[in-house]
Amino acid sequence: MTELLPILAAALATGLLGSAHCLGMCGGISGLFAAGVTVASIKTQLPLAIAYNLGRVLSYAFLGVVVAVIGSTTVSAIPGLAGPVRLASGALIILIGLQVAFNWRLLAAVETIGATFWNRLAPYAKGLIPATSIARATGLGLIWGWLPCGLVYSALLLAATTAIPASGGLVMIAFGLGTLPAMVLTGLSAAKLSAFISRNRIGAGLLIVAIGMATITMPLITWMAPDAHVHMTESGH
Repeated sequence: MTELLPILAAALATGLLGSAHCLGMCGGISGLFAAGVTVASIKTQLPLAIAYNLGRVLSYAFLGVVVAVIGSTTVSAIPGLAGPVRLASGALIILIGLQVAFNWRLLAAVETIGATFWNRLAPYAKGLIPATSIARATGLGLIWGWLPCGLVYSALLLAATTAIPASGGLVMIAFGLGTLPAMVLTGLSAAKLSAFISRNRIGAGLLIVAIGMATITMPLITWMAPDAHVHMTESGH
C-alpha cells in the first residue's frame, strides 16, 4: 500500500493540475449542464453535472482495472519485470509532470488510435443529448470517459504499472476525482479556473515531477538496503 500512495498522489495531482487540458477536451459537453445556470436552476443542473462526471470516473476506473490486469499478466509471465515496472511508474510520473508543465503531447499517437474507437461510440453519446435526467447524464458520462485524451492515457499507463486490478482502478478514480472540481464548475467559473491553472502550470508540473522522483527513490532504497545489510554483517557491525 505504501508503494501505491505516491502513484495515487500523482494521479490525483495530474487530474487536478491538468484540469486546463480537461476543460479543452471535455469542457464543451460538461458545459451543457451549466449553460444559462441561475440561482433558481442550479439545484436542477448541478446534480446532472455530478451524475455525468461520476459516470466518466466510473469509466476511468473500469479502464484502470483492465490495464492493470494486462500489467499483472505481463509481470506474472516475466517475474523479473516487477522491479523495473516500479521504476517505470516513477519515470512515467515524471513524464506526466513534464507534460503538464510544458503542455507536451507525449501520447498524440495513442490519441489517434483511440479516436478510431471513439468514432464508434460518439453516435451513442449524441443520442443522450440533451441529458435531462440523472440516468441520461450518467450514461453520457460513461460513454464520454472513453474520449481519446493524452492526459487520461498517461494516467492509464500509470495504472498499468501497478499490476494489481484493484490498484489500477483506484489510480484512475484518483485521477478522475482530481478532474472533478474543474469539470463540475465548467460554465460557472471555468474561464477563471482555466486561466489560474494555466498560469501555474509549470509549478504544478514540477510538483508532479517531484512525486515521480520520490516514487523512483523508494524501490532504489529497497534494493540497496539488502546490500547495505550484507556489508555491515561482513564488517562485523
